[in-house]
Amino acid sequence: MSTRPRPEYPRPQFRRETWTNLNGEWRFAFDDGNAGLAEGWQNATAAGLEDSHFDRAITVPFCYQSKLSGIGETAFHDVVWYARTFEHSPGDDDGRLLLHFGAVDYRATVWVNGAFVAAHEGGHTPFSADVTSALREGENVLVVRAEDPSRDATIPRGKQYWKEKSEGIFYTRTTGIWQTVWLEPVNRRRVGSLRLTPDLDRASLDVEARIEGFRPGMTLRMVVLFDGNEVLDDRVAVTSPMVRRRLPLIRHGVAPDTPHLSRWPGANLWSPEEPNLYDLSLDLVDADGETLDSVESYFGVRKIEARDGEVFLNNRPYYQRLVLDQGYFPGGVLTAPTDEDLRRDIELAKEMGFNGARKHQKVEDPRWLYWADTLGFLVWGEMANSYQYSEDSVRRITAEWQEAVRRDYNHPSIVAWVPMNESWGVPDLGTDPVQREHLLALYHLTRSLDGTRPVVSNDGWEHALTDLCNIHDYRDAEALAGTYATPESSVSATPAGRRIYAPGHGYRGEPILVTEFGGIAFAGEEGGWGYSTVANSDEFLERYEAMIDALLACGPVRGFCYTQLTDVEQEVNGLLTYDRKPKADLNRIRAITAKERP
Repeated sequence: MSTRPRPEYPRPQFRRETWTNLNGEWRFAFDDGNAGLAEGWQNATAAGLEDSHFDRAITVPFCYQSKLSGIGETAFHDVVWYARTFEHSPGDDDGRLLLHFGAVDYRATVWVNGAFVAAHEGGHTPFSADVTSALREGENVLVVRAEDPSRDATIPRGKQYWKEKSEGIFYTRTTGIWQTVWLEPVNRRRVGSLRLTPDLDRASLDVEARIEGFRPGMTLRMVVLFDGNEVLDDRVAVTSPMVRRRLPLIRHGVAPDTPHLSRWPGANLWSPEEPNLYDLSLDLVDADGETLDSVESYFGVRKIEARDGEVFLNNRPYYQRLVLDQGYFPGGVLTAPTDEDLRRDIELAKEMGFNGARKHQKVEDPRWLYWADTLGFLVWGEMANSYQYSEDSVRRITAEWQEAVRRDYNHPSIVAWVPMNESWGVPDLGTDPVQREHLLALYHLTRSLDGTRPVVSNDGWEHALTDLCNIHDYRDAEALAGTYATPESSVSATPAGRRIYAPGHGYRGEPILVTEFGGIAFAGEEGGWGYSTVANSDEFLERYEAMIDALLACGPVRGFCYTQLTDVEQEVNGLLTYDRKPKADLNRIRAITAKERP
């Protein structure tokens, strides 16, 4: 492991060459009396950091609750502070310095040299600030205040428990910084954001690039490469702050000239079996020919669609064999100790025959999505939910979910959006029409942000309008076989005592998937919890095979998601232990998971 934790570039789909990683040791303080603001902790100086209120050291990007932070304390501390110094040398007049946070849970306020530079609400999504005006030549002081109300049920918290001791399906909380912090020098005139929409049927790539500091005379150059070979070189005059350009891939040799692109012989499409990726470079050039900004990205040509009771990948029916992935790590809690740990989780899942995952109740680190794109792994992007309905919860989930969808839009691996799980945060869907309107609004909001992927209104049960009919059912193989034999029996089921559709809504022919089942734990795991238990690996494999066989034989079922990839703390129903050791032979698991449908 590098001496600097998580040293890799944190934003793989929007890369610049020059950056500074701020992970590592910071000064840290608990503020249980919430006195820091009044006492002026934000005005800390470099000379006084060691002797000030910042009386602890913490290793960023790990939360204080994690062992890797160097603290490892799980008691409630709702307000925490961070501080560190960094060096700065002024550049030319057009130079700016951006400060980026991958994620800070839950509310963050940021100062540089005592000057306020940023505030953000939302524990799973990134934010940035232009800190140029607050800088001094030489040593600068960065201070962060994070507030994370431990018991507030209206905050989108996912599996983070609101009690001090984890139990059942709820785990250790994450407070404060938990993804990489970094500095990025840029030009004031630059590419601000990038949205890429491959269109398989038209064999094109739609590019939307937002230009910061627009002025007439600029040109945007876009170069597409595959396997290191240039296949497209396009230049467009920048006439407004938003550049919209359709790149015709057929004409440039990326695809053969045929309307039936899913039948290309040797076509370079993206799928779990062949995760082909194209590299994309962008250069923003001024009227004098000077390069103002250079950005590197990538994309995959793939299409996902739900229609006629079927899920289609690249215009062909595709059976999804998913595993539930909570995204927790021993030592790091929500933060993977290393980039290799993120990669290895996907490799282990693929070794067991799975072609994708529901990333459950967590907006995952972009590095994990990069590995999903690169290795070929379907992803259902899911929001961390709250547990109480109120105007505050509506505002919070709506704002943060939009940020999550925008952040991850370009990833070819993401094939579905899940804003809500099992009516969490909307517990009275059956009786409260207002909560049903909120569920419906989230569906339409997500579709308005991204019309290219299916949206699941409420994974598990009590769906409103939805593109996929997903059902959670932890009963045995015999019950699964009987329940999901026909569409009618599937949608009339009441798993966990809940109806599949909320009042006023019903089945409209959506593809049916069983997206939670199994949850088998091994008996004798002291203090452990699972949905059912077995005595040993042979009994597990027998029960697992019976469940998989039952679902594969159910005609209406177009995919499944097994609970779950790994144990997490006291929840011990993983295929792997918490430290990623297999509980049964991976080849035998794969032989079952990857069985063909009868």
